Amino acid sequence: MTHSATTLLNAVDTQATQELAPLVNAIDEGQYPQAYLQNLGALGGFSASVPVDQGGLGLDLSVQVNVTTRVSRECGSTAFMVWCQSTCAWYLLNAANAPVRERYLAQVARGELLAGTGMSNTVKHLAGIEKINLRAARTENGYEISGSLPWVSNIGEDHLAIVAAHVEGEGYLMFAVRGNTPGLTLRRCLPFAGMEGTQTLTVRFDKVVISNDDVIAHPTQFKAYIQRIKPGFVLGQTGMGLGIIEASIASMRATNKTHSHVNVFLDDQADDLDAELQNLKQTISDLAAKAQRGDAPLLDVLKARLATSELALRATQSEVLHTGAKGYLMNHGAQRRQREAVFVAIVTPALKHLRKEINDLEQLQAKAA
Repeated sequence: MTHSATTLLNAVDTQATQELAPLVNAIDEGQYPQAYLQNLGALGGFSASVPVDQGGLGLDLSVQVNVTTRVSRECGSTAFMVWCQSTCAWYLLNAANAPVRERYLAQVARGELLAGTGMSNTVKHLAGIEKINLRAARTENGYEISGSLPWVSNIGEDHLAIVAAHVEGEGYLMFAVRGNTPGLTLRRCLPFAGMEGTQTLTVRFDKVVISNDDVIAHPTQFKAYIQRIKPGFVLGQTGMGLGIIEASIASMRATNKTHSHVNVFLDDQADDLDAELQNLKQTISDLAAKAQRGDAPLLDVLKARLATSELALRATQSEVLHTGAKGYLMNHGAQRRQREAVFVAIVTPALKHLRKEINDLEQLQAKAA
Protein backbone atom coordinates (compact mmCIF):
# COMPACT_ATOMS: atom_id res chain seq x y z
CA MET A 1 0.00 0.00 0.00
CA THR A 2 1.38 3.38 -0.94
CA HIS A 3 1.78 6.23 1.51
CA SER A 4 -0.97 8.12 -0.32
CA ALA A 5 -3.41 5.22 0.13
CA THR A 6 -2.54 4.91 3.81
CA THR A 7 -3.02 8.63 4.34
CA LEU A 8 -6.40 8.54 2.59
CA LEU A 9 -7.69 5.53 4.54
CA ASN A 10 -6.57 6.97 7.87
CA ALA A 11 -8.39 10.21 7.05
CA VAL A 12 -11.52 8.29 6.04
CA ASP A 13 -11.42 6.34 9.33
CA THR A 14 -11.11 9.52 11.38
CA GLN A 15 -13.88 11.29 9.51
CA ALA A 16 -16.20 8.27 9.76
CA THR A 17 -15.69 8.10 13.52
CA GLN A 18 -16.12 11.80 14.12
CA GLU A 19 -18.75 12.82 11.55
CA LEU A 20 -20.59 9.68 10.44
CA ALA A 21 -20.95 7.56 13.57
CA PRO A 22 -23.16 10.12 15.40
CA LEU A 23 -25.55 10.18 12.40
CA VAL A 24 -25.99 6.45 11.82
CA ASN A 25 -29.39 6.00 13.51
CA ALA A 26 -30.76 9.14 11.87
CA ILE A 27 -29.54 7.95 8.46
CA ASP A 28 -31.17 4.56 9.02
CA GLU A 29 -34.43 6.38 9.71
CA GLY A 30 -34.24 8.62 6.63
CA GLN A 31 -31.71 11.46 7.04
CA TYR A 32 -29.65 12.01 3.89
CA PRO A 33 -26.01 12.73 4.93
CA GLN A 34 -25.23 15.23 2.19
CA ALA A 35 -22.66 17.24 4.16
CA TYR A 36 -20.77 14.10 5.17
CA LEU A 37 -20.67 12.88 1.56
CA GLN A 38 -19.38 16.22 0.33
CA ASN A 39 -16.72 16.28 3.06
CA LEU A 40 -15.70 12.74 2.15
CA GLY A 41 -15.38 13.84 -1.45
CA ALA A 42 -13.08 16.66 -0.40
CA LEU A 43 -10.83 14.03 1.25
CA GLY A 44 -10.69 12.06 -1.99
CA GLY A 45 -13.11 9.38 -0.84
CA PHE A 46 -14.65 8.92 -4.30
CA SER A 47 -11.59 9.40 -6.46
CA ALA A 48 -9.04 6.73 -5.61
CA SER A 49 -9.34 5.14 -9.06
CA VAL A 50 -9.28 8.47 -10.94
CA PRO A 51 -5.97 9.81 -12.33
CA VAL A 52 -4.57 12.98 -10.80
CA ASP A 53 -4.85 14.91 -14.05
CA GLN A 54 -8.61 14.20 -14.10
CA GLY A 55 -9.33 15.32 -10.56
CA GLY A 56 -8.52 12.12 -8.66
CA LEU A 57 -5.84 10.65 -6.41
CA GLY A 58 -4.20 8.41 -9.01
CA LEU A 59 -4.44 5.22 -6.92
CA ASP A 60 -6.67 2.33 -8.04
CA LEU A 61 -9.99 0.55 -7.58
CA SER A 62 -8.67 -1.68 -4.78
CA VAL A 63 -8.14 1.43 -2.65
CA GLN A 64 -11.63 2.68 -3.55
CA VAL A 65 -13.11 -0.63 -2.35
CA ASN A 66 -11.17 -0.16 0.88
CA VAL A 67 -12.61 3.34 1.33
CA THR A 68 -16.14 1.96 0.99
CA THR A 69 -15.26 -0.80 3.47
CA ARG A 70 -14.08 1.75 6.07
CA VAL A 71 -17.33 3.73 5.72
CA SER A 72 -19.44 0.57 5.88
CA ARG A 73 -17.98 -0.36 9.27
CA GLU A 74 -19.98 2.58 10.60
CA CYS A 75 -22.96 2.71 8.22
CA GLY A 76 -23.94 0.39 5.37
CA SER A 77 -26.42 2.92 3.96
CA THR A 78 -23.73 5.57 3.61
CA ALA A 79 -21.32 3.01 2.14
CA PHE A 80 -23.92 2.30 -0.53
CA MET A 81 -23.97 6.00 -1.43
CA VAL A 82 -20.16 6.00 -1.51
CA TRP A 83 -20.41 3.17 -4.01
CA CYS A 84 -23.01 5.12 -6.04
CA GLN A 85 -20.79 8.20 -6.17
CA SER A 86 -17.48 6.44 -6.83
CA THR A 87 -19.10 4.21 -9.45
CA CYS A 88 -20.41 7.24 -11.31
CA ALA A 89 -16.81 8.50 -11.31
CA TRP A 90 -15.80 5.07 -12.67
CA TYR A 91 -18.38 5.36 -15.47
CA LEU A 92 -17.18 8.82 -16.40
CA LEU A 93 -13.50 7.90 -16.21
CA ASN A 94 -14.09 5.14 -18.74
CA ALA A 95 -16.60 7.08 -20.88
CA ALA A 96 -16.35 6.40 -24.58
CA ASN A 97 -16.87 10.10 -25.31
CA ALA A 98 -14.64 12.89 -24.01
CA PRO A 99 -17.18 15.74 -23.62
CA VAL A 100 -19.20 14.04 -20.86
CA ARG A 101 -16.03 13.06 -19.03
CA GLU A 102 -14.64 16.58 -19.20
CA ARG A 103 -17.95 18.08 -18.09
CA TYR A 104 -18.59 15.94 -15.01
CA LEU A 105 -15.73 13.68 -13.90
CA ALA A 106 -13.70 16.06 -11.75
CA GLN A 107 -16.81 17.41 -9.98
CA VAL A 108 -18.13 13.92 -9.24
CA ALA A 109 -14.73 12.63 -8.13
CA ARG A 110 -14.39 15.50 -5.64
CA GLY A 111 -17.98 15.20 -4.37
CA GLU A 112 -18.86 18.68 -5.59
CA LEU A 113 -21.59 17.16 -7.77
CA LEU A 114 -23.33 14.24 -6.06
CA ALA A 115 -24.42 11.44 -8.35
CA GLY A 116 -26.41 8.22 -8.48
CA THR A 117 -26.22 5.22 -10.77
CA GLY A 118 -29.51 3.99 -12.20
CA MET A 119 -28.13 0.95 -14.02
CA SER A 120 -29.95 -1.77 -12.07
CA ASN A 121 -32.69 -2.24 -14.66
CA THR A 122 -30.21 -2.32 -17.54
CA VAL A 123 -27.86 -4.80 -15.85
CA LYS A 124 -30.79 -7.11 -15.09
CA HIS A 125 -32.09 -6.70 -18.64
CA LEU A 126 -28.72 -7.67 -20.12
CA ALA A 127 -28.72 -10.77 -17.90
CA GLY A 128 -32.11 -11.82 -19.28
CA ILE A 129 -34.00 -11.07 -16.05
CA GLU A 130 -36.33 -8.18 -16.97
CA LYS A 131 -37.29 -5.78 -19.75
CA ILE A 132 -35.49 -2.45 -20.07
CA ASN A 133 -37.59 0.50 -18.89
CA LEU A 134 -36.18 3.50 -20.76
CA ARG A 135 -36.56 4.11 -24.49
CA ALA A 136 -34.53 6.54 -26.56
CA ALA A 137 -35.30 8.09 -29.95
CA ARG A 138 -32.66 9.79 -32.09
CA THR A 139 -32.82 13.56 -32.53
CA GLU A 140 -30.70 15.93 -34.58
CA ASN A 141 -28.29 16.62 -31.70
CA GLY A 142 -28.77 13.65 -29.41
CA TYR A 143 -31.67 11.61 -28.04
CA GLU A 144 -35.13 11.92 -26.51
CA ILE A 145 -35.75 9.66 -23.48
CA SER A 146 -39.05 8.31 -22.11
CA GLY A 147 -39.93 5.79 -19.42
CA SER A 148 -39.36 5.38 -15.70
CA LEU A 149 -36.95 3.76 -13.25
CA PRO A 150 -38.44 2.77 -9.87
CA TRP A 151 -35.40 2.98 -7.56
CA VAL A 152 -32.41 5.22 -8.18
CA SER A 153 -30.30 6.18 -5.15
CA ASN A 154 -28.20 9.18 -4.18
CA ILE A 155 -30.04 11.55 -6.52
CA GLY A 156 -31.97 14.82 -6.32
CA GLU A 157 -32.71 17.92 -8.35
CA ASP A 158 -29.16 19.19 -7.80
CA HIS A 159 -27.58 15.77 -8.44
CA LEU A 160 -26.49 13.83 -11.51
CA ALA A 161 -27.91 10.46 -12.55
CA ILE A 162 -26.26 8.01 -14.93
CA VAL A 163 -28.62 5.61 -16.68
CA ALA A 164 -29.14 3.65 -19.90
CA ALA A 165 -31.92 3.32 -22.48
CA HIS A 166 -32.80 1.18 -25.48
CA VAL A 167 -32.57 2.77 -28.92
CA GLU A 168 -34.92 1.00 -31.32
CA GLY A 169 -33.04 -0.89 -34.01
CA GLU A 170 -29.62 0.23 -32.71
CA GLY A 171 -28.96 -1.15 -29.23
CA TYR A 172 -28.31 0.68 -25.99
CA LEU A 173 -27.33 4.17 -24.93
CA MET A 174 -25.73 5.26 -21.65
CA PHE A 175 -25.87 8.89 -20.58
CA ALA A 176 -25.70 11.41 -17.74
CA VAL A 177 -28.63 13.64 -16.81
CA ARG A 178 -29.13 16.31 -14.14
CA GLY A 179 -32.06 15.97 -11.77
CA ASN A 180 -33.56 19.33 -12.76
CA THR A 181 -33.62 18.64 -16.51
CA PRO A 182 -36.98 19.59 -18.13
CA GLY A 183 -39.24 16.55 -18.47
CA LEU A 184 -37.55 14.68 -15.61
CA THR A 185 -39.68 13.98 -12.51
CA LEU A 186 -38.37 12.67 -9.17
CA ARG A 187 -40.75 11.05 -6.66
CA ARG A 188 -40.33 9.43 -3.26
CA CYS A 189 -40.54 5.65 -2.99
CA LEU A 190 -42.55 3.69 -0.45
CA PRO A 191 -40.66 3.30 2.87
CA PHE A 192 -37.97 0.63 2.97
CA ALA A 193 -37.08 -1.67 5.88
CA GLY A 194 -33.62 -0.09 5.80
CA MET A 195 -31.47 2.21 3.66
CA GLU A 196 -34.01 5.01 4.14
CA GLY A 197 -31.36 7.73 4.16
CA THR A 198 -30.02 6.88 0.70
CA GLN A 199 -32.32 9.34 -1.12
CA THR A 200 -33.72 6.59 -3.33
CA LEU A 201 -36.31 7.97 -5.75
CA THR A 202 -38.44 6.99 -8.71
CA VAL A 203 -37.28 8.76 -11.87
CA ARG A 204 -39.68 9.42 -14.73
CA PHE A 205 -38.54 10.61 -18.16
CA ASP A 206 -41.12 12.36 -20.35
CA LYS A 207 -39.40 13.09 -23.66
CA VAL A 208 -36.27 14.30 -21.89
CA VAL A 209 -33.75 15.76 -24.34
CA ILE A 210 -30.18 14.48 -23.98
CA SER A 211 -27.44 16.12 -26.02
CA ASN A 212 -24.57 14.17 -27.54
CA ASP A 213 -22.26 15.91 -25.07
CA ASP A 214 -23.96 14.05 -22.21
CA VAL A 215 -23.68 10.63 -23.86
CA ILE A 216 -21.30 8.23 -22.15
CA ALA A 217 -21.67 5.49 -24.76
CA HIS A 218 -23.62 5.51 -28.03
CA PRO A 219 -25.19 2.23 -29.25
CA THR A 220 -22.15 1.38 -31.39
CA GLN A 221 -19.90 1.85 -28.33
CA PHE A 222 -22.11 0.31 -25.67
CA LYS A 223 -21.10 -3.37 -25.80
CA ALA A 224 -17.39 -2.70 -25.42
CA TYR A 225 -18.08 -0.02 -22.82
CA ILE A 226 -20.26 -2.19 -20.57
CA GLN A 227 -17.67 -4.97 -20.71
CA ARG A 228 -15.04 -2.48 -19.56
CA ILE A 229 -16.96 -1.04 -16.61
CA LYS A 230 -18.86 -4.07 -15.32
CA PRO A 231 -16.06 -5.66 -13.24
CA GLY A 232 -15.48 -2.35 -11.43
CA PHE A 233 -19.23 -1.80 -11.00
CA VAL A 234 -19.60 -5.21 -9.34
CA LEU A 235 -16.40 -5.19 -7.28
CA GLY A 236 -17.11 -1.70 -5.96
CA GLN A 237 -20.15 -3.09 -4.14
CA THR A 238 -18.07 -5.59 -2.17
CA GLY A 239 -16.83 -2.80 0.09
CA MET A 240 -20.37 -2.45 1.44
CA GLY A 241 -20.44 -6.07 2.52
CA LEU A 242 -16.86 -6.23 3.77
CA GLY A 243 -17.35 -3.35 6.20
CA ILE A 244 -20.59 -4.81 7.54
CA ILE A 245 -18.83 -8.15 8.11
CA GLU A 246 -15.95 -6.44 9.91
CA ALA A 247 -18.34 -4.58 12.21
CA SER A 248 -20.31 -7.74 12.97
CA ILE A 249 -17.15 -9.66 13.87
CA ALA A 250 -16.02 -6.84 16.15
CA SER A 251 -19.43 -6.86 17.85
CA MET A 252 -19.29 -10.63 18.34
CA ARG A 253 -15.86 -10.36 19.96
CA ALA A 254 -17.08 -7.62 22.28
CA THR A 255 -20.06 -9.75 23.34
CA ASN A 256 -17.80 -12.75 23.93
CA LYS A 257 -15.99 -10.86 26.70
CA THR A 258 -18.96 -11.75 28.91
CA HIS A 259 -20.85 -14.48 27.02
CA SER A 260 -18.25 -16.68 25.30
CA HIS A 261 -19.19 -19.61 27.56
CA VAL A 262 -22.57 -19.87 25.83
CA ASN A 263 -21.80 -18.27 22.45
CA VAL A 264 -19.32 -21.08 21.78
CA PHE A 265 -22.30 -23.28 20.93
CA LEU A 266 -23.29 -21.11 17.94
CA ASP A 267 -22.37 -22.24 14.42
CA ASP A 268 -20.31 -19.29 13.16
CA GLN A 269 -17.55 -18.04 15.45
CA ALA A 270 -15.71 -14.73 15.10
CA ASP A 271 -12.30 -16.22 14.34
CA ASP A 272 -13.70 -18.54 11.66
CA LEU A 273 -15.62 -15.72 9.99
CA ASP A 274 -12.57 -13.48 10.16
CA ALA A 275 -10.38 -16.08 8.46
CA GLU A 276 -12.88 -16.28 5.59
CA LEU A 277 -13.07 -12.49 5.48
CA GLN A 278 -9.30 -12.02 5.17
CA ASN A 279 -9.08 -14.48 2.28
CA LEU A 280 -12.01 -12.79 0.55
CA LYS A 281 -10.52 -9.32 1.01
CA GLN A 282 -7.27 -10.43 -0.60
CA THR A 283 -9.13 -11.94 -3.55
CA ILE A 284 -11.17 -8.77 -4.03
CA SER A 285 -8.10 -6.53 -3.74
CA ASP A 286 -6.31 -8.53 -6.44
CA LEU A 287 -9.35 -8.49 -8.73
CA ALA A 288 -9.91 -4.76 -8.21
CA ALA A 289 -6.33 -4.00 -9.24
CA LYS A 290 -6.93 -6.06 -12.38
CA ALA A 291 -10.23 -4.28 -13.03
CA GLN A 292 -8.39 -0.96 -12.95
CA ARG A 293 -6.17 -2.28 -15.76
CA GLY A 294 -9.14 -3.78 -17.62
CA ASP A 295 -8.25 -7.46 -17.30
CA ALA A 296 -10.30 -8.83 -14.38
CA PRO A 297 -12.04 -12.12 -15.31
CA LEU A 298 -15.78 -11.49 -15.00
CA LEU A 299 -16.54 -14.96 -13.65
CA ASP A 300 -14.07 -14.48 -10.79
CA VAL A 301 -15.53 -11.03 -10.11
CA LEU A 302 -19.08 -12.38 -9.88
CA LYS A 303 -17.97 -15.19 -7.57
CA ALA A 304 -16.23 -12.71 -5.26
CA ARG A 305 -19.34 -10.54 -5.13
CA LEU A 306 -21.48 -13.61 -4.40
CA ALA A 307 -19.13 -14.72 -1.61
CA THR A 308 -19.37 -11.23 -0.08
CA SER A 309 -23.18 -11.40 0.04
CA GLU A 310 -23.20 -14.87 1.51
CA LEU A 311 -20.61 -14.07 4.18
CA ALA A 312 -22.38 -10.82 5.13
CA LEU A 313 -25.64 -12.72 5.68
CA ARG A 314 -23.91 -15.31 7.84
CA ALA A 315 -21.89 -12.78 9.84
CA THR A 316 -24.81 -10.50 10.64
CA GLN A 317 -27.08 -13.38 11.60
CA SER A 318 -24.35 -14.72 13.86
CA GLU A 319 -23.90 -11.26 15.39
CA VAL A 320 -27.59 -11.08 16.30
CA LEU A 321 -27.43 -14.56 17.82
CA HIS A 322 -24.26 -13.69 19.75
CA THR A 323 -25.68 -10.45 21.14
CA GLY A 324 -29.08 -11.95 21.94
CA ALA A 325 -31.85 -9.62 23.05
CA LYS A 326 -29.50 -6.61 23.08
CA GLY A 327 -28.86 -7.06 19.38
CA TYR A 328 -32.59 -6.97 18.73
CA LEU A 329 -33.00 -3.51 20.22
CA MET A 330 -33.53 -0.68 17.74
CA ASN A 331 -30.54 1.24 19.15
CA HIS A 332 -28.14 -1.67 18.61
CA GLY A 333 -26.16 -2.00 15.41
CA ALA A 334 -26.71 -5.76 15.10
CA GLN A 335 -30.27 -5.56 13.78
CA ARG A 336 -29.37 -2.65 11.49
CA ARG A 337 -26.42 -4.53 10.03
CA GLN A 338 -28.61 -7.55 9.42
CA ARG A 339 -30.97 -5.39 7.35
CA GLU A 340 -28.00 -3.83 5.55
CA ALA A 341 -26.60 -7.28 4.74
CA VAL A 342 -29.93 -8.31 3.25
CA PHE A 343 -29.71 -5.20 1.07
CA VAL A 344 -26.22 -6.22 -0.11
CA ALA A 345 -27.78 -9.55 -1.10
CA ILE A 346 -30.71 -8.02 -3.03
CA VAL A 347 -29.20 -4.91 -4.64
CA THR A 348 -28.32 -5.47 -8.29
CA PRO A 349 -26.64 -7.80 -8.96
CA ALA A 350 -28.62 -9.66 -6.32
CA LEU A 351 -27.57 -13.03 -4.94
CA LYS A 352 -29.97 -14.87 -7.28
CA HIS A 353 -28.83 -12.71 -10.21
CA LEU A 354 -25.19 -13.51 -9.47
CA ARG A 355 -25.87 -17.23 -9.33
CA LYS A 356 -27.71 -17.03 -12.66
CA GLU A 357 -24.88 -15.15 -14.38
CA ILE A 358 -22.26 -17.47 -12.90
CA ASN A 359 -24.23 -20.48 -14.13
CA ASP A 360 -24.62 -18.95 -17.60
CA LEU A 361 -20.90 -18.17 -17.90
CA GLU A 362 -19.85 -21.59 -16.65
CA GLN A 363 -22.12 -23.26 -19.18
CA LEU A 364 -20.65 -21.12 -21.98
CA GLN A 365 -17.13 -22.04 -20.90
CA ALA A 366 -18.05 -25.74 -20.76
CA LYS A 367 -19.44 -25.61 -24.30
CA ALA A 368 -16.31 -23.85 -25.55
CA ALA A 369 -13.98 -26.38 -23.93
